Amino acid sequence: MPDTVFSTPIGPCCLSWRDDTLAGFRLPEPNMTVPPREVLPPGWIAMLIARVQSHLAGTLGDFGDLPYAFQQVSDFARDVYRCTLQVKAGHTCSYGDIARQLGLPAAGSRSVGAALGANPWPLLIPCHRVLATDGKMTGFSGPGGVAMKLRLLEIEGAQLFGV
Repeated sequence: MPDTVFSTPIGPCCLSWRDDTLAGFRLPEPNMTVPPREVLPPGWIAMLIARVQSHLAGTLGDFGDLPYAFQQVSDFARDVYRCTLQVKAGHTCSYGDIARQLGLPAAGSRSVGAALGANPWPLLIPCHRVLATDGKMTGFSGPGGVAMKLRLLEIEGAQLFGV
């Protein structure tokens, strides 16, 4: 599966794809560096890189139109990710809100959290916009943990009162 590491205002990120679908996205990790470009990525990946760079520089975008490789996740995770895509930049919701949208009981918020914890497309499928019911920051499985979650929300201008 091809991938490419690229510079962003928050550090190097990585996109991976399979044919014409997006297989994964990685936020900056320790020791991740941008290698010299030997082969240019396909045009649609180059355009996505520009969109991510722009978003992380503060010109916010939406990533709901991407061809996610949803076949690599469970049906439940796909449904959670599609609901999460509805949470726009600058806004947040709770795990319970997503559980309710999916018709789950209150305890379903744990399953929602587990699915978001395994999100192969953090930032693009904005799991960082999902908070505990009381508005507090809970774990973020991406590199940098809750600090990265807060940084992404700050870039997006989210108003956080329960932090």
